[in-house]
Amino acid sequence: MKNTITWEDFAKIDMRVGTIVNVIDFPKARNPAYQIQIDFGDELGIRKSSAQVTERYEKEALIGKQVIAVVNFPKKQIANFMSECLILGAVEGTDVILLQPETFASNGLKIS
Repeated sequence: MKNTITWEDFAKIDMRVGTIVNVIDFPKARNPAYQIQIDFGDELGIRKSSAQVTERYEKEALIGKQVIAVVNFPKKQIANFMSECLILGAVEGTDVILLQPETFASNGLKIS
């Protein structure tokens, strides 16, 4: 287990629900990955992310899927791509299971 954090530390993390609207291959990534665009609603708009989810998910199956992402990390350059958010998932080795709301949630809805 990692170090304990305070409630104030946790409160700094801005996690939101978004819907995947576009997915393309990311051949320049070091590990197999997709470039993904996620709609977080009117307040945040469309954000881009790189995700190493190719082992479990086909591109076409990701379109329309809702995910949970951290949206307040600084942008991160990955090869020739600028990632603007971090999609959350459960990780076992190279397999990633995306975290999703159990039922439909509005894009941009905050997670707490």
